[in-house]
Amino acid sequence: MAAILPFSSAIAVPAPAGDRRPQRPRLGDLLVEAGALAPAALSEALDQQAGQDQRLGRILVANGVVTNEALGDALSRQSGLGQIDLAKSPPDPTLVAGVDPYRCLALEAVPWRQVGGTRVVAIGNPEQAEAAIAACGGGAAKVALALAAPEDIRRTLTEAFAGRLRDDARGRCPEAYSCRGWTETPRVSRAVAIAAALLAATAAAPLLVLQLLMGWALVANTMTMGLRLTALFARASVGRVEPWHSGPRLADYKKLPRVSILVPLLREEKVAQRLLEALAAMDYPAALLDIKLVLEEDDVITRAALAQAALPRSVEVLSVPTDLLKTKPKAMNYALPFCRGDIVGIYDAEDRPDPGQIRAVVQHLQSAAPEVACVQGYLDFYNSGDNWLSRCFTLEYAIWFRVVLLGVQRLGLPIPLGGTTVFFRRGILEQLGGWDAHNVTEDADLGMRLARFGYRCEMIASTTWEEANCRVGPWIRQRSRWLKGYAVTWATHMRRPRALWRDLGPAGFVGFQVLFLGAITSYLSLPLFWAALVAGLGFGLDVWSGLPPALVWSFAASMIAGQAVMLTAAVVAARDSKRPGLLAWVAALPFYWSLGAVAAWRAIAEIFTRPTFWHKTEHGVSAG
Repeated sequence: MAAILPFSSAIAVPAPAGDRRPQRPRLGDLLVEAGALAPAALSEALDQQAGQDQRLGRILVANGVVTNEALGDALSRQSGLGQIDLAKSPPDPTLVAGVDPYRCLALEAVPWRQVGGTRVVAIGNPEQAEAAIAACGGGAAKVALALAAPEDIRRTLTEAFAGRLRDDARGRCPEAYSCRGWTETPRVSRAVAIAAALLAATAAAPLLVLQLLMGWALVANTMTMGLRLTALFARASVGRVEPWHSGPRLADYKKLPRVSILVPLLREEKVAQRLLEALAAMDYPAALLDIKLVLEEDDVITRAALAQAALPRSVEVLSVPTDLLKTKPKAMNYALPFCRGDIVGIYDAEDRPDPGQIRAVVQHLQSAAPEVACVQGYLDFYNSGDNWLSRCFTLEYAIWFRVVLLGVQRLGLPIPLGGTTVFFRRGILEQLGGWDAHNVTEDADLGMRLARFGYRCEMIASTTWEEANCRVGPWIRQRSRWLKGYAVTWATHMRRPRALWRDLGPAGFVGFQVLFLGAITSYLSLPLFWAALVAGLGFGLDVWSGLPPALVWSFAASMIAGQAVMLTAAVVAARDSKRPGLLAWVAALPFYWSLGAVAAWRAIAEIFTRPTFWHKTEHGVSAG
């Protein structure tokens, strides 16, 4: 058993009025007296603490001027608590099994042993003593406290509750807003029956079905075109968004908060080193950064790559227990209870964010109204020059983030979030149940859920650079996952249309239909557009002879007008992204969107066969 100093007894109770107890020695003074800290380093850390919402000891460790061991010794002398090495002397598993792991993770506390009639509780922060005793005391008549390393406490809780944490991550999102029922046999059978009925109807009355499909595509495409056109006008009427660092703001007078960053990884050995370099370049105090690299337990390749790198003190590796469901949102749900930040952000493995991005996020959220639950940054590609596909992909992202989403925001419609460079107020994220672990576009789904609960997202003028998927096969697989998730998200929220109308309001409800159902329909209807175009050019397709000419021409006109609006948005987006060289590739976008039609029909097939399957995008393909 590790050597243990005498325990401190019971709870630290506030002193009565007039009670003059000697003040505790200051932590910095103890470290200086022990020769573990230079006075100049202490003075610098105290200056930093004046503007940071962080304990002095964590600042000193993050600055690299004090070791964890020296800090533990000083905290022990300051508080009068003994120390326990949980690695050498593990807690009693029966005591650990009786606590709430989420409460203990938040408090950095765990019950250790029953020594005689005394329950000993290990804590990482003496300031949480009273709450730790309430959470871990188990109703014992006598409780004593001892210090332990916070990372050892988290490891103990992880090992003891791995199964529960994994299972809770699957079902954290409330069932009423989750798509997890899609894999249930009755619903799958119902979907198959509907598909069979549609095929039978097509065989029995092909002309009628074709008219209905063209009519629906006409309506959906016109509404989608209208939204994009309105977004263009809304954006132009206000002008470009100015960077948030251009003037004084309320945030300048607040302490900087802690920020947790989740980076889900799966077979990312090619980009692991570049990821660490990008995170190390962030212009935000290291003591306030809490970066979680979230790995699957069986991902030995990425783990080996990270083991060869020197991880910064702000980086912690978390392993998600092996499970049949292996999705990004489930991994993030698992990691969320381990976060210590007031703000939680997401990055992907290949991301290279603007170094000042986290400061911009913090300033925006500290100055924004309380109902602003999250902010979304721009996404762009650093390998846009690889080939025609990467250039068109870059144009598409510029249209989405610099035109459409800005217009959607100014129209007051709910924003479908991106999967990276999105930051949340942690309390709201937890209140809503995190992410839907079964949804393969968990980001867009969460954006709608935020709106349904009265919250909103705002865009910030800060860019994260990613790797464009520049190979046709992987691009189609990635896009089919996105479109599959859009379809599932639409169907999930539309299970109760009246409730959705009530939550989003009329404008939000219509916007939801356009953003999700309209996007899918636009891709799915492209083959109809090509066929109508061929028939209109006089190639005499017999199938069109029975259709009303007005329907055919209206459909074709709507599709052509929709293409024109998108091409106009592409020109505006290329200018706003300061990439005039992309203008030459605007004409290639109609051919690029043809790949989206292939992906859309593949997505529809996967909805019936494997709705939760996650097509993994390989990173590190481009030198960038």
